[in-house]
Amino acid sequence: MSHRGSEHAIINAKKGELSLKEKQVFHINGYVGLVLAILFVLAGGWLVYRGATGDQFFSVVLGALLIIVAAFGASSLTIVGPNEARVLTFFGKYIGTIRDSGLFMTVPLTNKFSISLRVRNFNSAILKVNDLRGNPVEIAAVIVFKVVDTSMALFAVDDYEQFVEIQSESAIRHVASEYPYDTFDDAEKENLRSNPTEVSDRLTEELQERLNVAGVEIVETRLTHVAYATEIASAMLQRQQSSAILSARKVIVEGAVSITEDTIKRLEKDTGMSLSDDKKLQLINNMMVTIISERGSQPIINTSDLKWKRWYISAYSWLFLKASLWKRGLPFFTVTSTVTFW
Repeated sequence: MSHRGSEHAIINAKKGELSLKEKQVFHINGYVGLVLAILFVLAGGWLVYRGATGDQFFSVVLGALLIIVAAFGASSLTIVGPNEARVLTFFGKYIGTIRDSGLFMTVPLTNKFSISLRVRNFNSAILKVNDLRGNPVEIAAVIVFKVVDTSMALFAVDDYEQFVEIQSESAIRHVASEYPYDTFDDAEKENLRSNPTEVSDRLTEELQERLNVAGVEIVETRLTHVAYATEIASAMLQRQQSSAILSARKVIVEGAVSITEDTIKRLEKDTGMSLSDDKKLQLINNMMVTIISERGSQPIINTSDLKWKRWYISAYSWLFLKASLWKRGLPFFTVTSTVTFW
């Protein structure tokens, strides 16, 4: 079925031009009907035989009518399997559907169409589309659906299975273009990578609107593949790595500032000494370098021109720094570079 035909069917359904609704057709237990048909055949045969041998024309006619009725009844027997339905048309007019499973006798001289009511899956191909920001991405989804209106499925669209496939791919393209693949600047904004459940719910809503015309219900949709297209995958991977490094740096710097502030406050409280602004600045600078540096650092306490109190402050600050790092779970390095507190 073409895209244009699908769009016309949807428009007609919205305007109310498609008034087909499933209804139940008359049917009785097939075993009872079969027994009645056999009895009619036996009775008709006996009447025909009696009329032919006794020269009774009325008996012959009545027997022939009973046999004809039995033949019509037998022709109306139909078998319906579990999770299947029989759609009946009488001389081109839809008269109803049989959803019950088993053997049934229904209206004779009808055309019977079988349709499955089982839940089915449609795995879409990997589609290349542009996301909200224009980046080419690859996306695929699995669509779980079932038929809920047999008359709409058979008579509203040409081939409801092909209709589901075409509309599913169209809906996937449309929904994928409404979201960015990733949001580096706003972590709370919905995107294809971090919010697959929300995107799947949006896809389910979009698909249900499109497939109502075919009498199909969407049971579930799930994204099975979401990735950048190969031509930009490498560049986007570097961008993600850079963002992760910047986020980690931010956490380290915030922790280092907190440790440094605690160290200065503890020194002033325990030693009773008030450091000058220059000494505070130098202490902060060296401690920040020690904590943030990727390489390990080992302090060198310069006491050649300092009094014992300054040596005590230097040693105390370094021990407090080490304890703070251990308490916060940060690694404590002890090699390579050298740092002098002041």
